[in-house]
Amino acid sequence: MLNRAGKKHDLNEGKWIGVGGKVEEKETPERCAIREAYEETGLKLTDIRFRGIVYFISDEYESEFMFLYTSDRFSGEPKTESDEGILEWIDIDKVASLKIWEGDKLFLELLRKDAPLFEMELRYEGDKLVHSEWRYI
Repeated sequence: MLNRAGKKHDLNEGKWIGVGGKVEEKETPERCAIREAYEETGLKLTDIRFRGIVYFISDEYESEFMFLYTSDRFSGEPKTESDEGILEWIDIDKVASLKIWEGDKLFLELLRKDAPLFEMELRYEGDKLVHSEWRYI
């Protein structure tokens, strides 16, 4: 997990989030996940699994969506810090106790239960989750 302490004017400032970033031109979401994980953590993912799509809709921030991947196979030595903040291994059963977005708790619970591929919509007013829905796809 990444504690976003490294950027100013960051909507995630002070919160714990997974690693990731924006898809570059001519890059697939899968290749983006592998590249971003390496850039932010120093770990090269050798096997990743597509888990779902999450749509974030907000009254304050630009709407965005996330292709969600997990991996339990990698090589390299993990960093403890990145330009994005502080990195730390957190047991999945303890993640919900961290300062995270409320909607993140919902999709992280699906990951913890090894749920099938899913699609999720999360609507926020400011930092408050006001609506969520999801389905298996």
